[in-house]
This record gives sequence, structure tokens and C-alpha cells, in this order.
Amino acid sequence: MTITPFTIAVPQRDLDDLAARLANTRWPDEIDGVGWGLGTPLGYLQELAEYWRLRYDWRAHEERLNGFPGFLTNIDGANVHFLHARSPEPDAIPLVLTHGWPGSIVEFLDVVGPLSDPRAYGGDPGDAFHVVVPSLPGFGFSGPTTEADWGSDRTADAWAVLLSRLGYERFGLHGGDWGAIVSREVGVRCPERVIGAHLTMLPHAVPRSEADLDGLTGEELARGEAALARGRDFQSGELGYAMIQATKPQTLAYGLTDSPAGQLGWLVEKFKSYSDSRDVPEDAIDRDDLLTSVMLYWLTGTANSSSRIYAALGPAWGTPPPVSTVPTGVAVFPKDTGLPIRHLAERTDNVVHWSTPDRGGHFPGLEVPDLLIEDLRTFFRPLR
Repeated sequence: MTITPFTIAVPQRDLDDLAARLANTRWPDEIDGVGWGLGTPLGYLQELAEYWRLRYDWRAHEERLNGFPGFLTNIDGANVHFLHARSPEPDAIPLVLTHGWPGSIVEFLDVVGPLSDPRAYGGDPGDAFHVVVPSLPGFGFSGPTTEADWGSDRTADAWAVLLSRLGYERFGLHGGDWGAIVSREVGVRCPERVIGAHLTMLPHAVPRSEADLDGLTGEELARGEAALARGRDFQSGELGYAMIQATKPQTLAYGLTDSPAGQLGWLVEKFKSYSDSRDVPEDAIDRDDLLTSVMLYWLTGTANSSSRIYAALGPAWGTPPPVSTVPTGVAVFPKDTGLPIRHLAERTDNVVHWSTPDRGGHFPGLEVPDLLIEDLRTFFRPLR
């Protein structure tokens, strides 16, 4: 039950090794004119890798990460790394922010301050949270894990233990991607402890066929048709990475663990595909934030263990989820991977808040932190 303060201090030899590997990358060929159609373009990745090697300053971002109180604790045999920003406001409520893949705790660095100390950012102190930002088991400094079954269910149980160790009996939750799945699962498993769950992804509420749109009219129907089209595009053109990580993560891991350019190319393509970007991911996400997130995979050697979260889902792929009774808020950012629709969500979830921001994608904490902060405050105000 020990919680130990943790400061990130990467040995210089690891940074020198990274630079040497980048300098000696063996690049593949490329067909002219395909752009992002077959994956990360060669010219773009070469330029980004060169920036990473020569201009990106890890020490500055290491210092930024260490600017938030960091800790380690062991739960169910796994080391769990987390940031914990306690609010100065006496009536603050605990809030857990959980990332997904290919993300990391970097997704939330811009929102921790305004959420934990709104008074200092010109906000209402009544909106304050004690903010907990854990790295998923197997990700970053919470990895590598040594067992294969660290999926969303086991992680949800670990989060409940973590919050108890921090002295928080009741708490709120937020997440996108795997963070949304884990957050919802915490509410299913211990609803009496969850004030509310704010999610930016709800896979079971994404329409799969025309039948899912029955009864919708007007604007709801238009949203449903757009969501159906986007879901079909995702199934046909974007799901390959998940199938590989769900079935053969070990095979994939040799290339990603040995080659920083390979790790970069694998992750950055998803930052491009899933964000509200135009030509390159930096249209939506700061380049240094993107590289800092990649660094948390590279420096910790967690390409393999982070991929195993897909394999841990196993037979549960595509099965209907259990009903969640906790108050649930859903923010549907327009460029996210899947666009849930409310009437499907209400079949399984106690939806009390539904928002449709006009910009942003799969990584709102990186893309549109202002919109995410406001939506979290709006959702939790009546639940305090």
C-alpha cells in the first residue's frame, strides 16, 4: 500500500542511444504520390525524426512533467505511475483523467492546472478538482507489465484501489479511448463510489447499420448518418493496428522496441488519423507534445506491454457492455474515431449530459483543452 514520490530522471546514455539510432535509421522505399494513404509518409517521418534527434529537448519536457507531483505504487503486482495535483480549494472533488493508446499522461498536462486551481486561471473556485492522472498499466512508467491480462476490467479494479489509497471514497472519472472504457468500467464495478463519468468515446453507441437510425429525424438523423459513415470508414480503413496488437503484439514489438523511427511512425500515423488535422498531425497537436508522448513509450520500452491491452480484451471484442447506472456525460468531438449517438447510448448508460463541440478529435486534451475543461466543469457542476 506504499505510495512513493517519483521523479523522472532519464539517464543521458538513453538519450545518446536514441540519437544514434535515429541517425542510423534504415529507411524503407515509398511509392510516389500516396501521401498518408498507405501509412506515415517517408518524407514527413524523416523530417520529424531529424527534428526529434537535433532540436527536440527532452530535458525541458522532463522538467515540465516533474512540475506535477508524481508517484508510484504497486497494485495487484503492477507498478502504477500517476500524477496527483491536489486543489487548494476545500470543496474540490477528486477527478481521475485516464488516457488511451497511442496517448499518455501528456494528453492532460494542459488541463491539470485549470482543473485543480481554477481560481489561478480566472475560473470559478467552485469548479475545482483534486486531479489524478495515472498511466495505464503497461504504459510509460507504469510498465512494462509482467502479466498478459491487464485489460480494462483489471485496470478498473486497480483505479478503485488507487483512489482508496489516496483517501478518496467518492470521485469522478474522465477518459477517451481506453481511458473511456476503463472509466466506464469503474462505474459498472463500484457505482456507489462514482460521482459521474465523463467520456469522449462510447464504442457500443456508434451506429453499425441503418437499423440503428430507426426513428431518428432532422438533425438527429443527420448526425446518425454521419456517424454511420464514419464508423464504416474506420472499420474498413483504420482498424488494422488494433487487430495486430490484439493478436500478435509480440511480433510487432521487435521492430517498435528496436527502432525509434519505427515507434514514431507507428504512433504518429494515429495522431494524424484521429485528430482534427488537415495535412500533418501538428495541424492539431503541438509537435513537442506529440514527441513527448512518443518518448514515454520509447524510454520505458513499453511498445509491447501497451499493445497487450488490446490482446487482453479477448472474447469481449464486440460484445454488448453491461449497463452503467452512474451519471454519464458524453462529449462527441467531430473528428473522433467513432461518433456515438445519444439514443443508442441511452440503452446502456445513464446519460445526463451530451455535448457536440464544433472542433477537436480523439485527443481533446491536446487539441482543444479549453473545450474539454469547460465541458468537464459543465458536466460535474450539478453532481457535486
